[in-house]
Amino acid sequence: MARLPPNLVTLFELALKNFEKSDSTFRVLCYLSASSAVAADTILAETPRRPPKHVLVLDSSFNPPTLAHHRMAISALSDPRYRAKAPRDTPAEAPHGISETSAASRVLLLLAINNADKAPKPAAFPQRLAMMYVFAQDILAESVEKRAAETGGESTAADINCEGVDIAVTTEPYFHAKAQAIATSDFYHGVEEPNQPESAVSIDNAVESDQVYLTGFDTLIRIFNPKYYPNNSMKASLDPFFAHARLRVTMRTDDDWGDAAQQIAYLDELRAGKLEEVGGRTEWVDRIEMVQGRKDDEAIVSSTKVRDAVRAQDWEALRVLVGADMVSWIRENGLYANDDV
Repeated sequence: MARLPPNLVTLFELALKNFEKSDSTFRVLCYLSASSAVAADTILAETPRRPPKHVLVLDSSFNPPTLAHHRMAISALSDPRYRAKAPRDTPAEAPHGISETSAASRVLLLLAINNADKAPKPAAFPQRLAMMYVFAQDILAESVEKRAAETGGESTAADINCEGVDIAVTTEPYFHAKAQAIATSDFYHGVEEPNQPESAVSIDNAVESDQVYLTGFDTLIRIFNPKYYPNNSMKASLDPFFAHARLRVTMRTDDDWGDAAQQIAYLDELRAGKLEEVGGRTEWVDRIEMVQGRKDDEAIVSSTKVRDAVRAQDWEALRVLVGADMVSWIRENGLYANDDV
Protein backbone atom coordinates (compact mmCIF):
# COMPACT_ATOMS: atom_id res chain seq x y z
CA MET A 1 0.00 0.00 0.00
CA ALA A 2 1.11 3.56 -0.69
CA ARG A 3 2.45 5.54 2.25
CA LEU A 4 -0.26 6.86 4.56
CA PRO A 5 -0.19 8.87 7.79
CA PRO A 6 -0.50 6.22 10.54
CA ASN A 7 -3.26 8.20 12.29
CA LEU A 8 -5.22 9.06 9.15
CA VAL A 9 -8.71 8.35 10.53
CA THR A 10 -8.00 10.39 13.67
CA LEU A 11 -6.77 13.31 11.58
CA PHE A 12 -10.01 13.33 9.62
CA GLU A 13 -12.04 13.03 12.83
CA LEU A 14 -10.40 16.24 14.10
CA ALA A 15 -10.84 17.99 10.75
CA LEU A 16 -14.54 17.10 10.72
CA LYS A 17 -15.06 18.42 14.25
CA ASN A 18 -13.45 21.73 13.28
CA PHE A 19 -15.67 21.95 10.22
CA GLU A 20 -18.80 21.29 12.26
CA LYS A 21 -17.89 24.09 14.67
CA SER A 22 -17.71 26.57 11.79
CA ASP A 23 -20.57 28.13 9.86
CA SER A 24 -19.09 26.96 6.55
CA THR A 25 -21.05 24.84 4.11
CA PHE A 26 -17.96 23.68 2.21
CA ARG A 27 -14.36 23.06 3.20
CA VAL A 28 -11.36 21.36 1.63
CA LEU A 29 -9.77 19.22 4.34
CA CYS A 30 -6.82 17.79 2.49
CA TYR A 31 -4.80 18.20 -0.72
CA LEU A 32 -2.60 15.60 -2.39
CA SER A 33 -0.26 15.90 -5.36
CA ALA A 34 2.19 13.52 -6.96
CA SER A 35 5.08 15.50 -5.52
CA SER A 36 3.76 16.14 -2.00
CA ALA A 37 5.37 14.22 0.83
CA VAL A 38 3.19 12.26 3.24
CA ALA A 39 3.32 13.92 6.66
CA ALA A 40 3.18 11.67 9.69
CA ASP A 41 1.02 13.87 11.87
CA THR A 42 -1.11 16.16 9.73
CA ILE A 43 -3.25 16.60 6.63
CA LEU A 44 -3.07 19.88 4.76
CA ALA A 45 -5.36 21.77 2.39
CA GLU A 46 -3.22 23.70 -0.09
CA THR A 47 -4.91 26.54 -1.94
CA PRO A 48 -3.81 26.67 -5.61
CA ARG A 49 -1.60 29.65 -6.47
CA ARG A 50 -3.64 30.13 -9.62
CA PRO A 51 -7.22 29.06 -10.27
CA PRO A 52 -7.32 25.73 -12.13
CA LYS A 53 -9.09 25.94 -15.45
CA HIS A 54 -11.36 23.06 -14.44
CA VAL A 55 -12.38 21.60 -11.09
CA LEU A 56 -13.46 18.03 -11.77
CA VAL A 57 -15.95 17.33 -8.99
CA LEU A 58 -16.55 13.71 -8.05
CA ASP A 59 -19.42 13.90 -5.57
CA SER A 60 -20.27 10.58 -3.94
CA SER A 61 -20.93 8.80 -0.67
CA PHE A 62 -17.57 6.98 -1.16
CA ASN A 63 -18.83 4.00 0.82
CA PRO A 64 -16.35 2.86 -0.43
CA PRO A 65 -14.66 4.43 -3.49
CA THR A 66 -14.71 1.87 -6.32
CA LEU A 67 -13.07 1.25 -9.66
CA ALA A 68 -16.14 2.85 -11.27
CA HIS A 69 -15.28 6.09 -9.48
CA HIS A 70 -11.67 5.64 -10.57
CA ARG A 71 -12.62 5.25 -14.23
CA MET A 72 -14.79 8.38 -14.13
CA ALA A 73 -11.90 10.46 -12.77
CA ILE A 74 -9.23 9.08 -15.11
CA SER A 75 -11.56 9.37 -18.12
CA ALA A 76 -12.06 13.07 -17.43
CA LEU A 77 -8.35 13.70 -16.81
CA SER A 78 -7.55 11.95 -20.12
CA ASP A 79 -10.05 14.07 -22.08
CA PRO A 80 -8.33 16.76 -24.21
CA ARG A 81 -11.02 19.23 -23.11
CA TYR A 82 -9.72 19.08 -19.57
CA ARG A 83 -6.02 18.84 -20.36
CA ALA A 84 -5.66 22.24 -22.03
CA LYS A 85 -4.34 24.93 -19.73
CA ALA A 86 -5.81 28.40 -19.40
CA PRO A 87 -4.25 31.13 -21.57
CA ARG A 88 -1.81 33.60 -20.09
CA ASP A 89 -2.91 37.00 -18.87
CA THR A 90 -6.65 36.90 -19.39
CA PRO A 91 -8.33 40.28 -18.71
CA ALA A 92 -9.09 39.28 -15.13
CA GLU A 93 -5.49 38.22 -14.50
CA ALA A 94 -3.44 40.94 -16.20
CA PRO A 95 -4.04 43.75 -13.67
CA HIS A 96 -2.94 41.46 -10.87
CA GLY A 97 0.42 40.41 -12.23
CA ILE A 98 -0.45 36.77 -12.75
CA SER A 99 1.70 35.59 -15.62
CA GLU A 100 2.12 31.85 -15.28
CA THR A 101 -0.17 29.51 -17.13
CA SER A 102 -3.06 28.19 -15.07
CA ALA A 103 -3.23 24.51 -14.18
CA ALA A 104 -5.48 22.45 -16.42
CA SER A 105 -7.52 20.41 -13.97
CA ARG A 106 -7.75 19.71 -10.29
CA VAL A 107 -9.88 16.85 -8.97
CA LEU A 108 -12.25 17.51 -6.07
CA LEU A 109 -13.53 14.49 -4.13
CA LEU A 110 -16.63 15.78 -2.35
CA LEU A 111 -18.44 14.08 0.53
CA ALA A 112 -21.79 15.44 1.70
CA ILE A 113 -22.27 15.12 5.45
CA ASN A 114 -25.00 16.00 7.92
CA ASN A 115 -23.96 15.31 11.48
CA ALA A 116 -20.67 13.47 11.82
CA ASP A 117 -21.49 12.55 15.43
CA LYS A 118 -24.32 10.23 14.35
CA ALA A 119 -21.96 7.55 13.07
CA PRO A 120 -23.43 7.02 9.60
CA LYS A 121 -23.45 3.44 8.33
CA PRO A 122 -21.97 1.26 6.99
CA ALA A 123 -18.71 3.29 7.29
CA ALA A 124 -18.34 6.40 9.43
CA PHE A 125 -17.43 9.68 7.75
CA PRO A 126 -13.79 9.73 8.99
CA GLN A 127 -13.30 6.24 7.57
CA ARG A 128 -14.80 7.32 4.24
CA LEU A 129 -12.47 10.32 4.14
CA ALA A 130 -9.52 8.05 4.83
CA MET A 131 -10.59 5.81 1.94
CA MET A 132 -10.89 8.92 -0.24
CA TYR A 133 -7.24 9.65 0.67
CA VAL A 134 -6.22 6.17 -0.51
CA PHE A 135 -8.34 6.65 -3.63
CA ALA A 136 -6.74 10.04 -4.36
CA GLN A 137 -3.31 8.44 -4.31
CA ASP A 138 -4.52 5.88 -6.85
CA ILE A 139 -5.73 8.67 -9.18
CA LEU A 140 -2.42 10.52 -8.98
CA ALA A 141 -0.41 7.34 -9.52
CA GLU A 142 -2.31 6.48 -12.69
CA SER A 143 -2.09 10.07 -13.95
CA VAL A 144 1.69 9.86 -13.71
CA GLU A 145 1.76 6.46 -15.42
CA LYS A 146 -0.43 7.65 -18.30
CA ARG A 147 1.72 10.72 -18.87
CA ALA A 148 4.89 8.64 -18.80
CA ALA A 149 3.43 6.23 -21.37
CA GLU A 150 2.50 9.13 -23.68
CA THR A 151 5.92 10.78 -23.49
CA GLY A 152 7.85 7.51 -23.70
CA GLY A 153 9.83 8.28 -20.61
CA GLU A 154 9.70 8.78 -16.91
CA SER A 155 7.22 11.29 -15.61
CA THR A 156 7.66 14.02 -13.05
CA ALA A 157 5.09 15.89 -10.99
CA ALA A 158 5.20 18.77 -13.48
CA ASP A 159 4.24 16.42 -16.33
CA ILE A 160 0.94 15.15 -14.99
CA ASN A 161 -2.26 16.67 -16.28
CA CYS A 162 -3.88 16.57 -12.83
CA GLU A 163 -2.41 19.30 -10.63
CA GLY A 164 -3.70 17.56 -7.55
CA VAL A 165 -6.63 16.06 -5.71
CA ASP A 166 -8.63 17.85 -3.02
CA ILE A 167 -10.70 16.03 -0.41
CA ALA A 168 -13.61 18.12 0.84
CA VAL A 169 -16.87 18.01 2.76
CA THR A 170 -20.11 19.94 2.42
CA THR A 171 -23.37 20.19 4.32
CA GLU A 172 -25.30 20.97 1.15
CA PRO A 173 -27.51 18.13 -0.14
CA TYR A 174 -28.12 19.20 -3.76
CA PHE A 175 -25.85 19.83 -6.73
CA HIS A 176 -26.89 23.44 -7.26
CA ALA A 177 -26.24 24.29 -3.61
CA LYS A 178 -22.90 22.46 -3.62
CA ALA A 179 -21.78 24.32 -6.74
CA GLN A 180 -22.72 27.64 -5.16
CA ALA A 181 -20.82 26.79 -1.98
CA ILE A 182 -17.70 25.92 -3.99
CA ALA A 183 -17.97 29.01 -6.19
CA THR A 184 -18.39 31.42 -3.28
CA SER A 185 -15.61 29.92 -1.16
CA ASP A 186 -12.22 31.52 -1.77
CA PHE A 187 -10.36 28.22 -2.05
CA TYR A 188 -10.05 28.07 -5.86
CA HIS A 189 -9.57 31.79 -6.49
CA GLY A 190 -5.80 31.63 -6.31
CA VAL A 191 -3.17 33.74 -4.58
CA GLU A 192 -1.15 36.34 -6.49
CA GLU A 193 2.12 36.19 -4.57
CA PRO A 194 3.71 33.30 -2.67
CA ASN A 195 3.52 35.11 0.70
CA GLN A 196 0.05 36.55 0.20
CA PRO A 197 -2.92 35.10 2.13
CA GLU A 198 -5.88 33.45 0.38
CA SER A 199 -8.13 36.39 1.27
CA ALA A 200 -6.07 38.71 -0.92
CA VAL A 201 -7.78 37.35 -4.04
CA SER A 202 -11.49 38.06 -4.16
CA ILE A 203 -14.22 36.61 -6.34
CA ASP A 204 -14.08 39.83 -8.38
CA ASN A 205 -10.44 39.52 -9.44
CA ALA A 206 -10.16 35.75 -9.59
CA VAL A 207 -10.35 33.71 -12.77
CA GLU A 208 -13.36 31.50 -12.15
CA SER A 209 -12.78 27.79 -12.53
CA ASP A 210 -15.29 25.77 -14.50
CA GLN A 211 -16.85 23.11 -12.27
CA VAL A 212 -17.36 19.79 -14.04
CA TYR A 213 -19.47 17.27 -12.14
CA LEU A 214 -18.59 13.64 -12.86
CA THR A 215 -21.84 11.73 -12.50
CA GLY A 216 -23.56 8.56 -13.58
CA PHE A 217 -26.67 8.40 -15.77
CA ASP A 218 -28.86 7.61 -12.75
CA THR A 219 -27.81 10.94 -11.21
CA LEU A 220 -28.75 12.80 -14.37
CA ILE A 221 -32.27 11.39 -14.08
CA ARG A 222 -32.53 12.61 -10.50
CA ILE A 223 -31.23 16.09 -11.28
CA PHE A 224 -34.11 16.73 -13.69
CA ASN A 225 -36.80 15.07 -11.57
CA PRO A 226 -39.33 17.84 -10.80
CA LYS A 227 -40.18 16.30 -7.40
CA TYR A 228 -36.97 17.83 -6.04
CA TYR A 229 -38.08 21.34 -7.04
CA PRO A 230 -41.31 22.29 -5.25
CA ASN A 231 -43.41 25.18 -6.51
CA ASN A 232 -41.88 24.94 -9.99
CA SER A 233 -38.48 26.05 -8.68
CA MET A 234 -36.24 24.09 -11.07
CA LYS A 235 -35.16 27.16 -13.07
CA ALA A 236 -34.42 29.19 -9.95
CA SER A 237 -32.32 26.32 -8.57
CA LEU A 238 -30.47 25.19 -11.70
CA ASP A 239 -29.93 28.46 -13.59
CA PRO A 240 -27.06 29.43 -11.23
CA PHE A 241 -25.67 25.90 -11.40
CA PHE A 242 -25.43 25.75 -15.19
CA ALA A 243 -24.05 29.29 -15.27
CA HIS A 244 -20.70 28.07 -13.90
CA ALA A 245 -20.90 24.27 -13.93
CA ARG A 246 -21.45 21.41 -16.35
CA LEU A 247 -22.24 17.71 -16.13
CA ARG A 248 -20.04 14.93 -17.48
CA VAL A 249 -22.37 11.94 -17.44
CA THR A 250 -21.01 8.40 -17.63
CA MET A 251 -23.49 6.03 -19.20
CA ARG A 252 -24.70 3.29 -16.89
CA THR A 253 -25.74 0.39 -19.08
CA ASP A 254 -27.61 -2.30 -17.17
CA ASP A 255 -31.09 -3.72 -16.77
CA ASP A 256 -32.23 -0.77 -14.65
CA TRP A 257 -31.14 2.04 -16.98
CA GLY A 258 -31.10 0.51 -20.44
CA ASP A 259 -28.38 0.42 -23.08
CA ALA A 260 -26.25 3.24 -24.45
CA ALA A 261 -28.69 4.02 -27.26
CA GLN A 262 -31.55 4.48 -24.78
CA GLN A 263 -29.51 6.78 -22.59
CA ILE A 264 -28.42 8.93 -25.53
CA ALA A 265 -32.06 9.03 -26.63
CA TYR A 266 -33.01 10.43 -23.20
CA LEU A 267 -30.61 13.34 -23.70
CA ASP A 268 -32.07 13.92 -27.17
CA GLU A 269 -35.55 13.99 -25.65
CA LEU A 270 -34.45 16.66 -23.16
CA ARG A 271 -33.12 18.73 -26.05
CA ALA A 272 -36.31 18.23 -28.05
CA GLY A 273 -38.51 19.81 -25.39
CA LYS A 274 -38.88 17.36 -22.51
CA LEU A 275 -36.74 19.54 -20.26
CA GLU A 276 -39.05 22.51 -20.79
CA GLU A 277 -42.03 20.30 -19.98
CA VAL A 278 -40.71 19.47 -16.51
CA GLY A 279 -39.81 23.09 -15.69
CA GLY A 280 -36.27 23.42 -17.01
CA ARG A 281 -34.50 25.11 -19.93
CA THR A 282 -33.48 23.38 -23.15
CA GLU A 283 -30.18 25.28 -23.29
CA TRP A 284 -28.98 23.45 -20.18
CA VAL A 285 -28.45 20.40 -22.37
CA ASP A 286 -25.52 22.23 -23.97
CA ARG A 287 -23.80 22.00 -20.59
CA ILE A 288 -24.12 18.21 -20.49
CA GLU A 289 -21.74 15.73 -22.09
CA MET A 290 -22.38 11.99 -22.24
CA VAL A 291 -19.41 9.61 -22.20
CA GLN A 292 -19.00 5.86 -22.52
CA GLY A 293 -19.18 3.82 -19.32
CA ARG A 294 -18.05 0.27 -18.75
CA LYS A 295 -17.48 -2.03 -21.69
CA ASP A 296 -19.80 -4.97 -22.27
CA ASP A 297 -17.19 -7.44 -21.02
CA GLU A 298 -16.44 -5.47 -17.84
CA ALA A 299 -18.05 -6.25 -14.51
CA ILE A 300 -20.78 -4.02 -13.12
CA VAL A 301 -19.21 -2.16 -10.21
CA SER A 302 -21.05 -0.67 -7.26
CA SER A 303 -20.43 0.05 -3.59
CA THR A 304 -23.19 -2.42 -2.74
CA LYS A 305 -21.33 -5.19 -4.58
CA VAL A 306 -18.19 -4.29 -2.63
CA ARG A 307 -19.96 -4.64 0.70
CA ASP A 308 -21.54 -7.92 -0.40
CA ALA A 309 -18.12 -9.30 -1.37
CA VAL A 310 -16.60 -8.33 1.98
CA ARG A 311 -19.43 -9.93 3.95
CA ALA A 312 -18.93 -13.11 1.92
CA GLN A 313 -15.13 -12.83 2.32
CA ASP A 314 -14.90 -13.16 -1.45
CA TRP A 315 -11.56 -11.40 -1.87
CA GLU A 316 -11.22 -12.32 -5.54
CA ALA A 317 -14.54 -10.62 -6.29
CA LEU A 318 -13.44 -7.62 -4.24
CA ARG A 319 -10.28 -7.16 -6.34
CA VAL A 320 -12.32 -6.47 -9.50
CA LEU A 321 -14.43 -3.86 -7.69
CA VAL A 322 -11.85 -1.71 -5.90
CA GLY A 323 -8.14 -0.96 -6.22
CA ALA A 324 -5.47 -3.10 -4.58
CA ASP A 325 -4.72 -0.51 -1.88
CA MET A 326 -8.43 -0.17 -1.15
CA VAL A 327 -8.67 -3.94 -0.67
CA SER A 328 -5.85 -3.73 1.87
CA TRP A 329 -7.42 -0.79 3.69
CA ILE A 330 -10.83 -2.45 3.93
CA ARG A 331 -9.37 -5.71 5.24
CA GLU A 332 -6.91 -4.12 7.67
CA ASN A 333 -9.62 -1.91 9.16
CA GLY A 334 -12.30 -4.59 9.28
CA LEU A 335 -14.76 -2.52 7.25
CA TYR A 336 -18.11 -3.91 6.07
CA ALA A 337 -17.45 -7.38 7.53
CA ASN A 338 -20.51 -7.22 9.80
CA ASP A 339 -22.48 -4.81 7.68
CA ASP A 340 -26.21 -5.48 7.66
CA VAL A 341 -27.11 -2.30 5.72
